[in-house]
Amino acid sequence: MNPAEAYILNAKEPYRTMLLHLQVVIETTLPDLQLLYKWKLPFYYIDGKQGFCFFNQSKDYVDLVFYHGTHLSMHQDKMISENRKHMKSLRYFRIEDIDDRVLIDVLREAYSFRERKYYK
Repeated sequence: MNPAEAYILNAKEPYRTMLLHLQVVIETTLPDLQLLYKWKLPFYYIDGKQGFCFFNQSKDYVDLVFYHGTHLSMHQDKMISENRKHMKSLRYFRIEDIDDRVLIDVLREAYSFRERKYYK
């Protein structure tokens, strides 16, 4: 088991369930992403070198943080920036907070940036 998977499986409930659900949706929607481990967090990469998004479970929530989140236009009412210059996240306090439709929309939009200068 790699460290990113260990992070997810070793998380306390309800965060483990939320992280596993997010992992399944991400990997089903964008199967060519690679789950790696950086800064003690699970990171998804494009081609193993371009940071795409990462999980951060802290306090009482799970953040799915997108690199270049400031360029996202879909579902802005659901995105959290909290004084970040470039990143935005979808924040979940309970498994019921995860709206797969919103998540998939944001994943696809963020992935569409892979051909742009943001990931070069």
